Amino acid sequence: MTVLILAAERDFTADRMVAALKERGVPTARMDTAWLPLKATVAAKFHAGQWEGTLRAGGRRIELEGLRSVWYRSPSAFQFPPELTETERRWAMAEAKLGVGGVLAALPVRWINHPSRNADAAYKPLQLTTAARCGLNVPDTLIGNVADAVRGFAAHGETVAKALGAPAIVEDGGRKTTFTHRLGPADLADLRGVEHTAHQFQRWVPKAFEARLIVVGERVFAAAIRAGSAASYVDWRNDYAALRYEVVEPPTAVTAGVLAYCAALGLTYGAFDFVIRPDGGWVFLECNPGGQYGWIEDAIDAPITETIADLLCEGNSAHDINLGELADPCTAAGATAR
Repeated sequence: MTVLILAAERDFTADRMVAALKERGVPTARMDTAWLPLKATVAAKFHAGQWEGTLRAGGRRIELEGLRSVWYRSPSAFQFPPELTETERRWAMAEAKLGVGGVLAALPVRWINHPSRNADAAYKPLQLTTAARCGLNVPDTLIGNVADAVRGFAAHGETVAKALGAPAIVEDGGRKTTFTHRLGPADLADLRGVEHTAHQFQRWVPKAFEARLIVVGERVFAAAIRAGSAASYVDWRNDYAALRYEVVEPPTAVTAGVLAYCAALGLTYGAFDFVIRPDGGWVFLECNPGGQYGWIEDAIDAPITETIADLLCEGNSAHDINLGELADPCTAAGATAR
């Protein structure tokens, strides 16, 4: 039985996983969805209640019925022939997503994570609601496009602006990143453009340090992230060179909360970000269901790749979440994390 890794063509973390599975002697196939349809093909037939057929990619023939698990590791978008018009490309993209993506999503294998669960878990409002329901502390947040509402929210405490989705865009031939920004009087005086789309504004949380928690199945790996510059204090992504890392032990209630959160949203993997206040309280910021972990794994010498590999090798099991039986695991998460 084969493990399928869906990842971008250049992905160092995926390279590690291929090596880990090879050491175990587990058949592994790797592809990027960007290869479809120019460098990969699919032929799938629904028969006797299940999908069967083949993927051909990278010189490999991958039997759909021979898969044991799939690691959905942020693959790239489908790429289409340049001769297609923009209208044809949009139509082809939708058909490929619903066709190829639909066949893969229907396979009865272990997913880390299933793309539908990733899509649901990407919504920040749902993240905040779920985290609060699972006993985690969550900062007050405003989402909207009304300038007066933003000023009213900011009048009750220091406020930051944060992206709701991917913080980076490609423009003018380069990559631009949007970092967390503390709103000052000048920002609040001139909110022109806020009306054009939804924005996220959140109460600033004073911090002693931050932490990234990586959940894999029932295991939690936690790293303290300590800022060494003014820029990294506001948003640690702003100055990686100024950061220090160390293993940290989360409070029991936080560990219970993140595990309950993953159960509630059907996630086997999640990368959580927390602020730890000067008084020691842990405050949830967000959970990226496909978040990076490679540099954290190195920094604290945590066996994250090995743990994911173990689950991929195990394949489907009685421990996998039955989406028809998702009650409310958050109610068992215990007292609010302090």
